[in-house]
Amino acid sequence: MDHEKMRKTIDEIVARHQQSKPIVAILQNIQEEYRYLPKEALLYLADSINVSIAKIYSVATFYENFSLEPKGKYVIRICDGTACHVRKSIPILNALRKELDLTDSKKTTDDQLFTVETVSCLGACGLAPVMTINDKVYPAMTPESAASLLAELK
Repeated sequence: MDHEKMRKTIDEIVARHQQSKPIVAILQNIQEEYRYLPKEALLYLADSINVSIAKIYSVATFYENFSLEPKGKYVIRICDGTACHVRKSIPILNALRKELDLTDSKKTTDDQLFTVETVSCLGACGLAPVMTINDKVYPAMTPESAASLLAELK
């Protein structure tokens, strides 16, 4: 990672929030830029806004949507809430993991193209089983339709 370019990016993000310096909004902008929160970016942010790194990490780890690990270009979330689980979301998850050579502990492909995660609810229970790709909702999924979507993205 180009540290000088990263510092410049963080400086620009902080400048947009200069008045109140809201940590959550700044972290959201950093994650939009890098698709995760790099350790170097958090250390630099703490120095640049004069906040302890402990406070930055506590915010970054409190909110579930922040990631300290790199994510793929396509973030696929499989709902495993009650409605989706009952309508067989786990076979969809397993099919995607098999297709992408991922596991419960390895969530992102080596080429950084795909990340597969489960979530407790996507708020679309009537469309179960549901998955999202970069926050676009795909309803009534099957292992086969999920594999077809992957093929299109590749």
